[in-house]
Amino acid sequence: MSSQSRKVIISCAVTGSAHVPSMSEYLPITPADIQAQAIEAAEAGAAILHLHARNPEDGRPTPSPEIFKQFVPAIAEQTDAVINISTGGSTRMTLDERLAYARLVRPEMCSLNMGSMNFSLHPLAAKIPSWRYEWEKAYLEGMEDMVFKNTFKDIRNILTEFHDYGTRFEFECYDVGHLYSLAHFVDQHLVKPPFFIQSVFGILGGLGADPENMSVMRSTADRLFGRENYHFSVLGAGRHQMPLVTMGAIMGGNVRVGLEDSVYLSKGKKAQTNAEQVRKIRRILEELSFDIASPADARAMLGLKGADNISL
Repeated sequence: MSSQSRKVIISCAVTGSAHVPSMSEYLPITPADIQAQAIEAAEAGAAILHLHARNPEDGRPTPSPEIFKQFVPAIAEQTDAVINISTGGSTRMTLDERLAYARLVRPEMCSLNMGSMNFSLHPLAAKIPSWRYEWEKAYLEGMEDMVFKNTFKDIRNILTEFHDYGTRFEFECYDVGHLYSLAHFVDQHLVKPPFFIQSVFGILGGLGADPENMSVMRSTADRLFGRENYHFSVLGAGRHQMPLVTMGAIMGGNVRVGLEDSVYLSKGKKAQTNAEQVRKIRRILEELSFDIASPADARAMLGLKGADNISL
């Protein structure tokens, strides 16, 4: 299909677990805020909503199903967007904690990180002049000595369990080696096409946000899987977000934006909502003559089981 006629999936990662509230007063932390921002992002054109939960008292990342229940069903009721529940959680959570809500609802899609890694934002702590909550400084600085654990056994167990639920994955790949890890599980017949590969650039500990690295990830995925068997998507962290995801679309990929990935809309200007970032990348894509995928388009492209088959 011509790159000018294909449809581009916009994913929106609404709040995440790496950014702390002191980085932006607009980062949604309460269930009501996450719900409102997710719904607005879907209305702006996001076909997939990538969701984490936070403690509404202080914004700390939480795996609590009770917190997820306060916003996910309402999002599903008020939009037709694909609900994508993180299994990454945060580096402080056990694997069982990270999987707790996804196991309950058995969503259409979950994120799945494809390898253990050093994942850190600790240099940003020195740039924050004051802290909104007491836990934040130690949380950011502590990333310097944390490993984000995703062993082969962890990944195999998740793939095996969630296969029975009919859940498919956003495979988050922070390095070229993560693509080879995915290929290993393809060889084990635990993953079948179409794959949705989310290439992540700009996180300390992973690939840098360089165009050359994107080319390497794209060509490696082509070689390992064949372009007809997967959908490529691009995530650029921080200031790299908009330039990198635009380049990703031009290279035949899909895009992810959201306050999980960057709290800015443009240089020196914070995004006040996730929808602002969605509207911006949608405008860029449409100016480049790309069509925007609807949730129904995304479900068809990714082979998802449909919103009627989840347990909210």
